[in-house]
Amino acid sequence: MNHFPALYLNTYNFHEVKTPDRSTLFHIPTSAMFRLDRIGRAVLDYLKEKNVVSAHDIENEFHDGSRGTPEEISAVLSDFQDLAILSPDEPKPDAGMKFLIRDFPINTIVLNVNTGCNLSCTYCYKEDLAVPSKGEKMQFETAKKSIDLVLAEGAQNERINVVFFGGEPLTNMRLIKQAVQYAEERCAELGKRVDFTMTTNATLLTEEIVDYLDEHHFGISISMDGPEAVHDRRRKTVGGTGTYTTVAKKARMLLERYRSRAVGARVTLTAGYTDVVAIHHHLKNELGFAEVGFAPATSGPISTFNLDATELRAVFDNMRTLGLEYRDAALEGKNTGFSNMHQMMSDLYEGRRKALPCGAGIGLLAVDKKGDLNLCHRFTGSEMPTFGNVQQGIDKAALGTFLEGALDRSGKGCSTCRIRNLCAGGCYHESYAHFSDPLSPTYHYCDLMREWVDFGMEIYNEIIGKNPRFFGDHIATRSH
Repeated sequence: MNHFPALYLNTYNFHEVKTPDRSTLFHIPTSAMFRLDRIGRAVLDYLKEKNVVSAHDIENEFHDGSRGTPEEISAVLSDFQDLAILSPDEPKPDAGMKFLIRDFPINTIVLNVNTGCNLSCTYCYKEDLAVPSKGEKMQFETAKKSIDLVLAEGAQNERINVVFFGGEPLTNMRLIKQAVQYAEERCAELGKRVDFTMTTNATLLTEEIVDYLDEHHFGISISMDGPEAVHDRRRKTVGGTGTYTTVAKKARMLLERYRSRAVGARVTLTAGYTDVVAIHHHLKNELGFAEVGFAPATSGPISTFNLDATELRAVFDNMRTLGLEYRDAALEGKNTGFSNMHQMMSDLYEGRRKALPCGAGIGLLAVDKKGDLNLCHRFTGSEMPTFGNVQQGIDKAALGTFLEGALDRSGKGCSTCRIRNLCAGGCYHESYAHFSDPLSPTYHYCDLMREWVDFGMEIYNEIIGKNPRFFGDHIATRSH
């Protein structure tokens, strides 16, 4: 221990999570979690008091051996050095990765098959949305070239995903069938697998359509905002009529008939509605969706529908209640279908580390009716610049420059944030809508997001400590 150099404690690289039964160190650079034993706990507590230590300091502090032998203390310090929690250099904020991006191995292509929609939801963010009679439908040649693009750019991928979006995608069922047939034929030729995904308002579902989607193993999400009074306030027909009765009927038919994959519900939370617990109970337990996920509206084009700070607080408090229900069920080996918490458990269990907030631009691109390549489906029809066209291909210089800017955390709050590799700045479109800059961190969420992640880590610790089998049964098998 006499040769141990003076070292700085790098508080940017770890975060402590404590529960009554265990103390855990969250390693921020890798998103890994390590259980602290008695000796590790003692060493870390001492280091936090000092921030910079010398060999002499450590020898004096731990000389009596009551908290560990010299060899055990040295082993802990060595582990902390390996994790860059201790370093001979003064700690610096994380400026992010800096490298040129010119390869885009996309595996997902989102086809905006029609700008037309038979609903007129009050909070819709789509800037190119039109009534059905004025909807501009994607042509098969555009869809075909989109599929060719993802197969060419992501040639190393064993499987691709084709997502059908709108407007309401079921208003262009003819194109969907053409695209499915083409994608299946091309993937069969190349020895690849193809998945199909759709988000729909469910109003146009028929038994025939459901059976077709089932035959081709579609992943399906239904946009539904809760019980009738909640849903009908925001999700209306073009003529202004509430749609709950129709959507609930079609959803029940789908859930009874569909066998390929679990069906989830996606909820948009708007001003005046924060009772997440009641919404989840209705959609999961009364209608029977496998999963229910929530997305608060905070930056839509009509500010009266956006949740204010007080309502966001109420939403997060409700989500904590659902999180505790999720924990209680997990300890019994069950999954409540609260997808926000389930995704968090998956991220922590698999140690996901994000340099970018999502796969937009790297793993995914969205194609609009003209064949232009958008960062994601949320940007089609917006004033955000596009990144090439399915005819000419990806504008790799422009897209690379954008993503390199997204990687750069210097001068941003993300550089010192403890959840920077789980959040990575937040949704590009949320930032674009809220700040007119897709590369601005979603600062209006930061405190709540840190609190949510801390809560998730506590839940994770409790489950992994008391019923680790849950992760093998419900997380490791999630993608299969």
